[in-house]
Amino acid sequence: MTALDAHRLRHDPVSSDPDVTTLLGSRADPDLFAVLFDRYFAELRHYAASRLGGERGDDLAAETFLVAFRTRERFRTDGPGGGNVRAWLYGIATNLIHRQRRDEQRRYRALARAGAVADRGTSGDDATVARVTAGALQPALARALAALPARDRDVLLLTAVAQLDYAEVSAALGVPPGTVGSRLTRARRAVRAAFGGDDPTRIDEGKA
Repeated sequence: MTALDAHRLRHDPVSSDPDVTTLLGSRADPDLFAVLFDRYFAELRHYAASRLGGERGDDLAAETFLVAFRTRERFRTDGPGGGNVRAWLYGIATNLIHRQRRDEQRRYRALARAGAVADRGTSGDDATVARVTAGALQPALARALAALPARDRDVLLLTAVAQLDYAEVSAALGVPPGTVGSRLTRARRAVRAAFGGDDPTRIDEGKA
């Protein structure tokens, strides 16, 4: 892949995915690797911010790409989930969030005490995502998220915020799809209990 190819990929959102072996190879040009940064940084920042808050989300998303570039030789295109760059990046981000688990827990507890935040008037899937992000996290949901085991919370937020499907979550976390399903069921059951039977994190099941 040439620098011109990289430029085209950055500015043409309908282009097919680049050759990941070129972008992630041991001799990858950082300018070419920047294609992945341009493509995925905003959504990774959104995911990280939903768990750690806005400024921390920026830092963690940036660190995700730093780790990805340094460990790019570990990326595999074969095996279950192989070749899924997006899932690989979310897996790195989730592992980095685990290192700040106490901060995440404190944030949820603080939000639970702070009181409800007004709905921003979104609808459909956008509303689902908004309800679990920093600006619209409801106290009851914050308490429910804080109470979840970390591995269950990972699956719930990777599906509700990142909107990954089962296969992508499986690849991101390195667990079988069946384990993803059982963790998600357990997490949603806990959230429904906190909301009297409602589940504000639920998205269209066709994605999962």
